[in-house]
Amino acid sequence: MNVTTASTATGRAGAGTAARATGLSKVHGEGETRVVALDDVNVVFGQGEFTAIMGPSGSGKSTLMHCLAGLDTATSGSVTIGDTELVGLRDRQLTRLRRERIGFVFQAFNLLPTLSALENITLPLDIAGRRPDEQWIARVIDAVGLAGRLAHRPSQLSGGQQQRVACARALASKPGIVFADEPTGNLDSRTGAEILGFLRTSVDELGQTVVMVTHDPVAAGYADRVVFLADGRVVDEFRLPTADTVLDRMRRLEPAGRTTRRTT
Repeated sequence: MNVTTASTATGRAGAGTAARATGLSKVHGEGETRVVALDDVNVVFGQGEFTAIMGPSGSGKSTLMHCLAGLDTATSGSVTIGDTELVGLRDRQLTRLRRERIGFVFQAFNLLPTLSALENITLPLDIAGRRPDEQWIARVIDAVGLAGRLAHRPSQLSGGQQQRVACARALASKPGIVFADEPTGNLDSRTGAEILGFLRTSVDELGQTVVMVTHDPVAAGYADRVVFLADGRVVDEFRLPTADTVLDRMRRLEPAGRTTRRTT
C-alpha cells in the first residue's frame, strides 16, 4: 500500500512544495534479472522542512533520493523540484538545475584537497560564474562554526570539520532543497550530532529544506518527519519522530526488508 497522508500532500502548514515524486518507478534489468527499485512512489517534501527517509537495506532509499535530485532517471512517473519537471530536461538543463537549485551532502566529504575551506564552500558559485552573497555565506559559516578554519585545507581539518565544509558548500548557493545521503556515516556519534544539529539549524534559522537518507534512528530524530520505504514503496510516515518511535517502526519493517524484491 502506498501511504499518502495530509502532511505528505502539503508539507508544513502553509508551506510550498520543494520537491514532489508522482507515480515514480525505477526498474533495473529485464526478465529473470528484473528488479523493482521503486514501485509507484508518491511523496511530497514541503519547503522549510527536514525529512528523513528510512527503510531496510535495499528498500529504495538512495534510489529515491537520486531520482529526486536528478542524479538518476526514473523508469516512469514524474519528479518536480519546485515547479520544474525533471522528466524531459536535457543533460545541460539538469546540470544547471542541480548546480543552482539543489545542494548535496554525502557520506564522503568530496572536498578538493588543493582548495581552502572557504574556496571549497564557494566552489559551486565559482563554477557557475556567480558572485557569492557575502552576507549569506557569512551566516552559513557562522552556523557551521568554521570562522576560524576558513584558510585551512581539508587535510588540516578533522572529519567533522570537513563535513561542516561540505554542508556549508551545499547551502552556499541558497538552493531550493538539500539532499543528504548518510551525512554522518563516517563520523563518530558526537561529531555526527554536531552535523545533524547544523542541518536542524539550517531549517529552523536559515529556512532551508533538507531531505536526508539515513539508517540511524537517532539521526532521524532530528527531522520534522520520517518517511519509511520497504520494497520500493512508501509504507508509512509520521511527524515529530524520536529515536525510540523510529526504532520501533524500523523493527516492524525488517521482515519486509528481508523478503525477495518483486520482479513482476
